[in-house]
Amino acid sequence: MWHGYAFSKLGRDSLLRQRLLKNLATALIKHERITTTLPRAKAMRKIGDKMITLGKAGTQEAKSEAWRWMRERPLVSKIFGSLRERYQDRAGGYTRVLRVPNRKGDNAPMAIIELVDNNLPPLRPPRTHASSRANTASN
Repeated sequence: MWHGYAFSKLGRDSLLRQRLLKNLATALIKHERITTTLPRAKAMRKIGDKMITLGKAGTQEAKSEAWRWMRERPLVSKIFGSLRERYQDRAGGYTRVLRVPNRKGDNAPMAIIELVDNNLPPLRPPRTHASSRANTASN
């Protein structure tokens, strides 16, 4: 049975897991797209969404909570500035996890976690309406 498992432990004790997630959260806010293993990306979704939600709250309590999670201090102003404005109208789902091919050395499942609505180049070319219709017609 799977009772009592609230989150993935990622093969670490609680202190190392917390440090890992803080480092991943800092990298996600800084670069807006990172490549990591699939279990880490899935665990990071919750933290990334929480950081954006704190930025949207804008209270002093939310700011102090964000200070506890971010390793680099200028990123807190990014959360409460540009990211807050970008996601003001979005109700949730601020992060996206995309699977990529497995890592060569140990065949670990890899994923890209990114903030949605970012200004980075897209990972895939956008589908045109004509090409999607041709794909469905050939099937």
